[in-house]
Parts: sequence; C-alpha cells; structure tokens
Amino acid sequence: MAETAAKKAKSDRKVALITGITGQDGSYLAELLIEKGYTSSSRPLSLCLVNGFCFVAAVQVHGIIRRSSSFNTGRIAHLFANPVTHEQNKMVLHYGDLTDSTNLVKIVMEVQPTEVYNLGAMSHVKVSFDMAEYTGNVDGLGTLRLLDALRTSGLGDSVRFYQASTSELYGKVQEIPQTEKTPFYPRSPYGVAKLYGYWIVVNYRESYGMHCNNGILFNHESPRRGAFCWPPSRLLPCHLRLVASRRRLHLIMDGRNLPVGETFVTRKITRAVAKIHLGQQESVTLGNLDASRDWGHAKDYVEMMWLMLQQDTPDDFVIATNEEHSVREFVEASFRHIGKEIVWEGEGVNEVGKEKDTGIVRVKISERYYRPAEVERLLGNPEKAKQKLGWTPKISFTELVTEMVEADIKLMRANPLA
Repeated sequence: MAETAAKKAKSDRKVALITGITGQDGSYLAELLIEKGYTSSSRPLSLCLVNGFCFVAAVQVHGIIRRSSSFNTGRIAHLFANPVTHEQNKMVLHYGDLTDSTNLVKIVMEVQPTEVYNLGAMSHVKVSFDMAEYTGNVDGLGTLRLLDALRTSGLGDSVRFYQASTSELYGKVQEIPQTEKTPFYPRSPYGVAKLYGYWIVVNYRESYGMHCNNGILFNHESPRRGAFCWPPSRLLPCHLRLVASRRRLHLIMDGRNLPVGETFVTRKITRAVAKIHLGQQESVTLGNLDASRDWGHAKDYVEMMWLMLQQDTPDDFVIATNEEHSVREFVEASFRHIGKEIVWEGEGVNEVGKEKDTGIVRVKISERYYRPAEVERLLGNPEKAKQKLGWTPKISFTELVTEMVEADIKLMRANPLA
C-alpha cells in the first residue's frame, strides 16, 4: 500500500529544473510555475528510488546558477523568502554550469525533475564572435551534456525537456515569414551553436524516445532585459554590483568603475531615452537602424514554453508575434512615449536622429555597433502554436516599449548611475 501511494505521489509530481533561472526568461518562467502551483505541496514528500536514492519533493522549482563573485539574482530576488539573506522557500538554487557534466548529473539526481527548461546560454550575438569557442561549449555542447545527464540519471523515459532555440538559426533568411519548416542559415557563432543544440534535441527525441521540444524563440524583451539591478539604490550603482555579468562592460579609470553601456539594443535604447527624459544624457549611439525583428514580451513567451511540455507528443514550435519592426521604429516609439518626435537626416554612419521641436541630435550611428555578419530581417509565423496549443501573444509592441521605457525612467530616477 505504501509503495503504491509513493508511486502515485511520484507520478503526480511537478518538479521543474531551470537553467538560466537568473536571466530574463528564467525569472518570468519561475514566477509562472510558482503561480501554477509548482510549490503547492501540502507537506514535504520523501521519496526513495529502487537504487536507494531518496529526495524531498516539497520545493518544486529548482534553478541552476553559476558561481560568481557577485550574487546576480536581482531578477528573482522577490521569489526568495528573504531577499537580503537569500533564504529559499518557493524555489531552490543549485550551483552548476552547462560545461560541467559531472555536476549536471549530480543536480539531476538530487532534484529528480519532471520538467527541464534549458534557458542557460551565452546569448549575446555580437559577443559570440569574440567568444566563439565558449559559446559553442555552452550553447551547443551544454545542451548535449544536460540531455545525457537526464539519461544517465534514469529519467530519459519520463522527463519532459524544453530547449530554448532561437530565430538566429534562420540568419540569412530563406523565406519571410519564417516557420518551423524554413531552412536554417545561421550567421553567427551563437546561431551555429544553437543549431547544434536544436538538432541534438531532435536526435535524442528520435533516437531515444525522449519528450524533447525546441521552442524557436524570436526576439523577446522586457524591463528585465540586459544588466539588471534590484532594488534600485541611490547609494550603490547597479553596474558596481554586476561586475561579473557578461552582458555589462566596464572601464576602470582613476579607480572608478565606469559602465561602457548596455549591450542589448532594445534596453540600450529605453535606458538612453529614460536618461534623456530626466536630463541625465543627451544622445544615444547605435548601429544598424534598419535591421528588423519580430519583438514580443518575455512573459508571453515563457507561457508558451510551459504549454509545450504539457502536451502528450513532443514537437518544435516557432514562438513569435508575426509582426515586424525595425530598430528605427523601436527608437521612434521609445521617444514618442516621452513626447519627443524624432526626424532623420543623412545616410549610413552619417545619419542622425534629431528631436523635431528643438533640432537637438538624439541618435547617432557608429560602425562599432555593426555585426561582422548582419541578420537583416526576422519575422516569425506562430500559426502552428496557435492551432496546436491555443497560444497567442497578449502584449503588443507598443505596450512592450511603453513598459520598458517606464521601468527605466523609474530606475534612472532612483539611480542615475545604473
């Protein structure tokens, strides 16, 4: 009787393991899972497997974080029982790395997840040209290591696996819009590494019958995009607390740590617009204004991730809005929110964006922000997700831009050095 009850309890378990839990997507996903009751066990449940390994199934959201000199958990601080002491209640964090296969096996054996969301990655396209080997090791081989850890731990037949794939797989696009059947042509080390991750997921699904899924995510943003600091502080600049972040660059000058700038273009734009609105900055320098993307909200996209793992049959899905906007449009929408209309003059690197009413130059162009191989147009068609999963994005492009600008105005008002 006790053995039967234990088996039923195990089959009813919903235990999620998230790599990249401290990132934009990981933080929204952790919130979503907690809201859906992944921490709703009425009391701790101790289960023992036939190999003698025992585990406690009360806490059902687990995350893997890399060890660093700073505890970069700003995006998930509100999920701690005590954000100051990092006391864990609704979730448990485990030190690990996608480059360490032994550690991954240890974590998987301890957690015994029923769902795994692989969101961890070196996710900056331009930086991947400078760190090509590292990008391949984490984004490509890291996916293989995690899949092998699940099989080694005896979970290959039961676990459901989500792989965060990317629209950068399409690169030099072969058709517009892109669907699940559009040929891939990656144009960066990041895209190439993610292509390996995509195909190894398909291979393990077909070779071992694993419930492995690829979500081909098009660009998705939020106020949590890029370097992040919480809570905002007037006393300590965010960039001083995030010196270990790979997405924040620094310049040491006369003993001072000066931020070079936000490296994700959307957040760079909204932060600059916020600073201009508050009189803290005069202009922003960008690269290719005419590159166009399908931009959605990360909160919408993590819901799609969860939906994919609730299906009986694994599959691959495009996660997109089917709307295309250029970097130029993102700039214009951001300035429009603070009541400034931008007009454009010149061409190429000599082009500038001026404030219509005053003539002040607010946008400049520099070749340093161009990629070695540019991806000009990405537009996804999520029709398959709509038909099979009933998923459609809820937050519009304008709402996304507004939310990001407002969040950055609040941040910069409290902390001008952020």
